[in-house]
Amino acid sequence: MPASLLMVAATLLLATMGVCVKLANEFYAASEIVMYRGLVGSVMMALLSHRAGIGLKTRLPGMHLWRSISGVTSLCLWFYAIGKLPLATAMTLNYMSSVWMGLFLLGGAVLMGAQRLDWRLMAAVLAGFVGVALILRPTLDQQQLWYGLAGLLSGMIAAMAYLQVSALGRAGEPELRVVFYFSIGGCLAGGMITAVTR
Repeated sequence: MPASLLMVAATLLLATMGVCVKLANEFYAASEIVMYRGLVGSVMMALLSHRAGIGLKTRLPGMHLWRSISGVTSLCLWFYAIGKLPLATAMTLNYMSSVWMGLFLLGGAVLMGAQRLDWRLMAAVLAGFVGVALILRPTLDQQQLWYGLAGLLSGMIAAMAYLQVSALGRAGEPELRVVFYFSIGGCLAGGMITAVTR
């Protein structure tokens, strides 16, 4: 399947997941939805890894742990925001992750002593977010500020998780293994949070 079609399919499935999470929030807590998502994901990734002949044993457990902590935290905040905000607003706030990632990369370049920053990169990222905001027309009223902050934080922490995924890829970890451990993390964290809050 061509990469362009995979990207379209991924975007469609992500939007469908957002709608399903919004509907499920009437009956389940965000942590419980994260747990079920992690359970389904870990089973699917284990089966796909087995079929592809990729072992699940890793030599980088610490990197997977940090990726899971940031990714699952972001996911919990995002699902919480989806349940309390209009769907377009929650999606837009999570899409801020690209802006945060750009800021992290530029900030890292400054800390590493870069003499010159590429302002075109920042302009492109900001223009992309403005485009998303204009299309989705997010709304936020006074009673939703806390939930809006949760959505904004989910985007920021997602950017950290994406950078960690990139680091795992550079370290040679296959995508299926990365997603497997993230799914396991979501299942465990979602289950623990659900058990504590009930």
